[in-house]
Amino acid sequence: MACRISELVVDAVDPERLAAFWGDVLGYVELGREEDGSIEIGPPGAGFGGPQPTLVFGPTSDARPKKLRLHIDVNATDRDQDAELERLLALGARPADVGQTGTESWHVLLDPEGNEFCLLRRRLQPL
Repeated sequence: MACRISELVVDAVDPERLAAFWGDVLGYVELGREEDGSIEIGPPGAGFGGPQPTLVFGPTSDARPKKLRLHIDVNATDRDQDAELERLLALGARPADVGQTGTESWHVLLDPEGNEFCLLRRRLQPL
């Protein structure tokens, strides 16, 4: 038997803003809130323990001090990479320069709090 990722926990200066951003990016809905201000989002109708991990945004007063050791990769499911890039930028993502050569097949972006994530080229089938 092996483990499976059930949720990813992200420290956030503004959990509300990041939960809204990532909810729009992934098509996730709010699943719950904790007294400490944490917000959990996940796939509609599935929730915690479903086929995709949920995301929990927990409040912190610390801004990101250095490069992240983990980042999220996303793939479009219903449009090509260029159209998805336009959508993500309209939602508030920003391009990031992490030393790319310009020949990569992916785009490096920043979410509203400066966390890096990549938009990959390959389109995936929706779950």
